[in-house]
Amino acid sequence: MDKFVVQGGRRLSGAVNVAPSKNATLPIICAAMLADSGKTVLTEIPDLVDIRTTVAVVNYLGGKADYDSATKILTIEAANLSKHDVPYDLMRRMRASFLFLGALLGRMRKARVSLPGGCAFGPRPVDLHLKGFQACGVEFEDDHGYIRCDGAKMKSGTFVFDRPTHTGTENLMIGMALIPGETLLVNAACDPEIADVAEFLNKMGAKIQGAGTATIRITGVKRLRGVEYQPIPDRLEAGTFMIAAAMTRGTVEVRGVEPTHLEAVTGKLQEMGVQITATKKRLTAKGPAKLWPTQIVTFPYPGFPTDLQPAMLALLTVADGASMVTETVFPNRFGHAMEFARMGADVRVAGNEARVAGVPRLRGTTVMAADIRAGAGLVEAALAAEGTSEILRVYHIDRGYDHLEDKFAQLGADIKREKAE
Repeated sequence: MDKFVVQGGRRLSGAVNVAPSKNATLPIICAAMLADSGKTVLTEIPDLVDIRTTVAVVNYLGGKADYDSATKILTIEAANLSKHDVPYDLMRRMRASFLFLGALLGRMRKARVSLPGGCAFGPRPVDLHLKGFQACGVEFEDDHGYIRCDGAKMKSGTFVFDRPTHTGTENLMIGMALIPGETLLVNAACDPEIADVAEFLNKMGAKIQGAGTATIRITGVKRLRGVEYQPIPDRLEAGTFMIAAAMTRGTVEVRGVEPTHLEAVTGKLQEMGVQITATKKRLTAKGPAKLWPTQIVTFPYPGFPTDLQPAMLALLTVADGASMVTETVFPNRFGHAMEFARMGADVRVAGNEARVAGVPRLRGTTVMAADIRAGAGLVEAALAAEGTSEILRVYHIDRGYDHLEDKFAQLGADIKREKAE
């Protein structure tokens, strides 16, 4: 296993390019399984552990997926699928693997999947995925730790989500694209990644309207074909670099981003005194001499993203005053708070709230990444801390960031990857 060694105290400066979104690319790979002809070519795809895991699932199912890390091109051919089960060994590695449920039901009308794995920050049930497919005629059966799904009677219909769910919306959208008739998804999640998956499906020949709004209308088509596509920019990676700029009192230009996707984040940064400049496909963050405290409530898009809560919590630990973070999406997502405390932060967690009293400076020490975004937050804290920090278990970070240490080094950070003992 690797670790990051960070010598803190350097201001970040310069420009960095943002990769296509992991959270759009993974469901797009699953959606590509619906094509019974042609080749799907995805461009500029980041070299992530989760991407490689998804590629492994496609190949296991009988498709042909190949990722070239040099050219960043991922090709997928799914004409000859031969299996409809996804083994636990692959599904346990990431939550997005559950999206193969929709792809397999849509293409083969049957699936056998286990509950997904991924980051460990509290329960993230898939009950709404299953209820949605049940409303559309799918029958489920418990099969020794797996869920056996029979879609022989799949039909179009209307499903109202109890609450917006990002992957649930994508799963239903993918699964119903080939089902005759009109399917209506109500109270759907509105994330830009969902709109991007719908745009990809429509380019394949699907008929989907309203993606990115709370009501999605899907008119089933008979066939889909492979196409060439580049997913949207990763707003979470962009937010990570902007918060890091603010935390180190530096100035960073983030290139290849869609500014409108980050309005909730840039608004909070401006409240804290960060100077934000937005132009077409670029955002620049300039950290102030003094960071002001603020209140943050995570909420489904267009609210403040839960995936940037750890990074923002890191920033608040060095703000001049008391702040509060309320986590409404994943109430147990505060495991990183104890790691920040090891660095000298004053963070107190009660239920789904974290109260933060800013300190003048964090201290470098050894900390451990528990999930993708917590790991990124710890890296940012280490960049601003006094002295040397070691971040262990960076394989979590590698699931969502393509060589994060190289991009930070490009901005002037003293960070390197080493083998952990």
